[in-house]
Amino acid sequence: MAHHKKKSQSPFPEAQEILTYLGEGSGASKRDIARAFHIRDDDPAHLKALLRTMIEEGLIIRDIDKRLRLPESLPPVLVVEVKGVDAMGDLLAKPVNMANKAEEHRIYIDPGRKRQLRVLGAGDRALVRLKENRDEDGLYYDAQVIKVLDAAPTSIIGVYSGTSKGGRIRSSNRRDKKDFLVEASDAMTAKHGDLVMAEPLPFRTRKALGLPRAKITEILGSLKEPRSISLIAIHNHDIPFEFPREVLSEASSLAGLPNDDRQDLTQIPFVTIDPADARDHDDAVAAIKDGDGWRILVAIADVAFYVRPGSALDTEARLRGNSCYFPDRVVPMLPDVLSNDTCSLVEGKNRPVMVMDARIDKNGIKSSHKFYRAIINSHGFLSYGETQEASEGRYSQKTKALAKSVIKPLYGAYQALKIARDARQPLNLDLPERRIELSDAGKVTRVSLRERLESHRLIEDFMILANIAAGETLEARSEPCMYRVHEEPSLSKLEELREFLKSLDLSLPKGQVIRPANFNQILQKAKQSPYADLVSDVVLKSQMAAYYSPNNPGHFGLALPRYAHFTSPIRRYADLVVHRALIRALRLGEGGLDHEDHQWFVETGEMISATERRAMLAERDSNDRYYAAYLEDKIGEVFEARISGVTRFGLFVRLEPTGADGLIPMRSLHHDYFHHDEKHHLLRGERTGITYRLADRIKAKLLEADQITGSLRLELVDDTANSEDSRRKHSKSRGKIQKYRKRRKASRAYRSKRR
Repeated sequence: MAHHKKKSQSPFPEAQEILTYLGEGSGASKRDIARAFHIRDDDPAHLKALLRTMIEEGLIIRDIDKRLRLPESLPPVLVVEVKGVDAMGDLLAKPVNMANKAEEHRIYIDPGRKRQLRVLGAGDRALVRLKENRDEDGLYYDAQVIKVLDAAPTSIIGVYSGTSKGGRIRSSNRRDKKDFLVEASDAMTAKHGDLVMAEPLPFRTRKALGLPRAKITEILGSLKEPRSISLIAIHNHDIPFEFPREVLSEASSLAGLPNDDRQDLTQIPFVTIDPADARDHDDAVAAIKDGDGWRILVAIADVAFYVRPGSALDTEARLRGNSCYFPDRVVPMLPDVLSNDTCSLVEGKNRPVMVMDARIDKNGIKSSHKFYRAIINSHGFLSYGETQEASEGRYSQKTKALAKSVIKPLYGAYQALKIARDARQPLNLDLPERRIELSDAGKVTRVSLRERLESHRLIEDFMILANIAAGETLEARSEPCMYRVHEEPSLSKLEELREFLKSLDLSLPKGQVIRPANFNQILQKAKQSPYADLVSDVVLKSQMAAYYSPNNPGHFGLALPRYAHFTSPIRRYADLVVHRALIRALRLGEGGLDHEDHQWFVETGEMISATERRAMLAERDSNDRYYAAYLEDKIGEVFEARISGVTRFGLFVRLEPTGADGLIPMRSLHHDYFHHDEKHHLLRGERTGITYRLADRIKAKLLEADQITGSLRLELVDDTANSEDSRRKHSKSRGKIQKYRKRRKASRAYRSKRR
């Protein structure tokens, strides 16, 4: 960088001269600038003030190493913090300790060929190496992770142990390896065993034992209370769970039926079919015989009539993105007065709805459809179980009255839709789903598999039909639409899958367009083999994550060219947006999109994709803690298990029958040194040749169940090899290893003696 010499009466350069100077290189320190402009040593304060002003105005930025540079460029190596994921599922990051202009830089974390030792998530920090790239939106950076750093948490949630004289907080984040010290003045009124929120104090205030200090900011209650477990997940993932007063007031004022011009469908026998414990009802269905085919009506709660764009309710719903479901509670997108009453399709009460009215032939092919607003009256709330029983001729008092007029036509229309579905061949991954059952005291009493019934398929197929129709209508009218997008697997994932399947004598077609039917054929071939679960797991891992976007690449998993969520506006903001778009497109009255609203569709799609991922992670974290609480009194027991993940630091296993996930650390596999074969999802012993592969059945002993973090620590039971031959080989190899270790020990002793 060239030296600049200022020759004016003032010994200080102008701001523009400093900008020009910094633009010639990759950054400079304050001392470099002083030297370049020959600023006297006795006037450092004036330069410091000038540079501070330039930073505050965003003209320059200061890196973590205190070097100054222009905001348009970033250094080749710096520390970043993960912000979250974009609509495509890629991790976005921002520079740490830089001016606010740093938010304008697009930085994507490069996952690399090998997984990081620890999966990065929002708030995590890493030292990265940047590579500049450009696309149609301008400059962006690919960030290759050099080292994952400890996150700098802004808040802590954990369990307090101590007295009024101070104590410790054990963090609920399993990445926090140390407790936090709390002095009496920072403990509020926390008691031993309380669940608390705290903020970490600066490093310079750390005290004895090398532990960081923290200050309690809120007492959430006792960990023994029924609702504490899900509270941890809610706070850890920053899920809004209390509605602002303005939102509650607005929701309470919205009562009564609309007086606009709607069709009266109160005489059509609509029913809602939901889980037995459902509190809100978005959708009601009806079917009527229509010649050789069927007329299918799907009525959806008209949330758009009550929640208008720009209102306090709308702002809060967009912020939340969706409802979150935990074993002990629901964190709703809309206040209870709307989600459970005003908008819910309650049995026996008139409710405003948006109706998808379609006609299909005997083979399930849709010939026409239309949307309109109406008033309906649900003739009954049925659970999936009692609907299924009624279809099989086992009637309750309620279903007996509805059997001929409601249930029989519904199943008739469903059989037609099933023909069309089978012809379309969507991806058929029928994965088990578990339900955590709680007592009144909040204790886990049982973990059971949710039964997969034909009545579930019936409702799914009716909803898919309505969602297809919504996407088609908006596309035909050139209106903005929030599509549910599921892209086909990437070429790299397909190639990895091919290599893996080859080891099982299964093949995935190459050189042709991949369709869900190709995966279904593989799943069917593997169904009767010992590798059925393994193949299902690997096919699932090869799929892309679904997201929301106004751009439409289609829905690969459902084998559909267009698909828009329309059927759950009480619990998903995406569906509310689609309702508003239909209202505007079809001129159905009040509550539609404004003319400018399509301009923020991309931003909204990204936001609700992120909130959906946030809810999924929070629900999973909550379930992990419930599993750990359930298993706390079973430490030392041996469980049948299945390997659910293979990494270079150990085996993730799923215990049966609970489905709880835990880790067998690599360091606990003492009988050999194991190499990680990422391509084939296995660990292979260097000396024994023993392999542990994804989906293998094993036996695992529970060593630790931590309710606070939701983690389980396990060890492999030695007699768990998959065959008698493997057990003999394992035993023989173990003998060889012992002899090898004895020779090594004797050799070291001999060398030591000679020295």
